[in-house]
Amino acid sequence: MRTLRNVAIIALLALAVAAVPGGGNAATAVFTTISIVFLTVIAFAGYRVYRSQELTITALTDAQRGLLAAAVGLIVLMIAGADELLDTGLGALVWIGLMAAAAIVIWRVYVQSQTY
Repeated sequence: MRTLRNVAIIALLALAVAAVPGGGNAATAVFTTISIVFLTVIAFAGYRVYRSQELTITALTDAQRGLLAAAVGLIVLMIAGADELLDTGLGALVWIGLMAAAAIVIWRVYVQSQTY
């Protein structure tokens, strides 16, 4: 019964987008709002992680801190440019490669920081 109700809700929303004048614009506005809220939550989570690990980050060497900042900056740029890069196959490969490279750099900084 719950599944039927959920399908009916999705069908009504789809009908509203398809049939109501300006429904496509309303759907775009809702999607944009959800995206902004999602990115804000990610930024707030990053801020909370930074605040909880501030001493650990400060204890890193200058090179490690620079690599960490560069990797986080690369991730932010990849999120900002995702729409354009993911439109083509080559752009998607570049996006995935750069995100993987940033993740590997963050992981290596973590591993180096844990060795004595």
